[in-house]
Amino acid sequence: MHGFLSQALIITDHNDFFGPSSEGGGSWEYTELGLNASFRPLSNVLVGAQVLSRQAGSDEELTEPELDYGIVDYQFLTNEESTIGAQFGRFKNPFGLYNQTRDVAATRPSILLPQSIYFDRTRTPALTADGIMGYAEKRLDNGVVRLQLGFGEPRFDSQVEGSLLGRKDTGNFSGKSSYIGQLRYEYGGGTAIMALTNVNVRAGFNSKESGPGDGGFTFKPWILSFQYNQENWSLTTEYAIRPIVMSGFKESYNYDITGESWYLQFTRRLSEKWQWLLRYDSLVIDRSDRSGREFADKTGQPTYSRYARDWTTGLQWQLYPRLLLSSELHHVKGTGWLPVINENQSDSQDKYWDMLLFQLSYFF
Repeated sequence: MHGFLSQALIITDHNDFFGPSSEGGGSWEYTELGLNASFRPLSNVLVGAQVLSRQAGSDEELTEPELDYGIVDYQFLTNEESTIGAQFGRFKNPFGLYNQTRDVAATRPSILLPQSIYFDRTRTPALTADGIMGYAEKRLDNGVVRLQLGFGEPRFDSQVEGSLLGRKDTGNFSGKSSYIGQLRYEYGGGTAIMALTNVNVRAGFNSKESGPGDGGFTFKPWILSFQYNQENWSLTTEYAIRPIVMSGFKESYNYDITGESWYLQFTRRLSEKWQWLLRYDSLVIDRSDRSGREFADKTGQPTYSRYARDWTTGLQWQLYPRLLLSSELHHVKGTGWLPVINENQSDSQDKYWDMLLFQLSYFF
């Protein structure tokens, strides 16, 4: 049995993120509480689950815990060279390098993961799915190859509705049969890690009378990941192509676009207790309209709502083995990954903005 608790303070000079961060002393509305347990009823069967309470602005409440994941993991074959198995239940999606452990602060290189790849505003469907995930691992002389294939129904919430439609409380998304696959290769005990991820997320929308009408959503990203690790430093980069199709809605809500995301990240272990990070993160909502001008001409919304370019630097201090203090500073151009709070929020947002975060995390 294990658990964690994380509490953050977020301060921005403009543009609220996870609560009223640009007002007064900032926002304390970013909290994560988790409790997980696992046991082996048989040598080749693992049962595991985690309950999570999370607040990230006004969309989530700590008083509403949910099953983060819950699986029965059965290994059909395991020996010195190979492992083949399957997980049944609510499984964590193998999305890029960090998604399967993103809720635990100790596994993250920073307080916020690169938002161009690991959107917090569409976190729910990216995080888990209800279904089955098969996996196969082959241990080679110089590394390990791992293949994961998952089939199931993704979960959705109101924040996804706001991000995809620009409005909330107009209806509900419900996940349809979707899949995710990842091929991963680790060389030299983790010296180099390479991964290719492909996803096909499908959902239907049940609209209210005042909403955009019933429709469908399809998301088919490809993600290429690479990480190189040495004793005192690591270099990580990921690149994603993100085709998104919205169809069947009222005309103004339908679109077929392809986004682009990438980041380059350097971490330096200064000592046993200190680590420094530097990262550049780039997001474009529509590759055919990188500046957002066509979108602005059509909708009247700002051009900078269609992209985000984020310079981040941060420090982590391991005060005690179970206590981690983190800080980071973001300088951002654009608002492309900000969570949607209300329908007309873009009109009051600033193109250039800074964000300072502090987070205290405890593990047991």
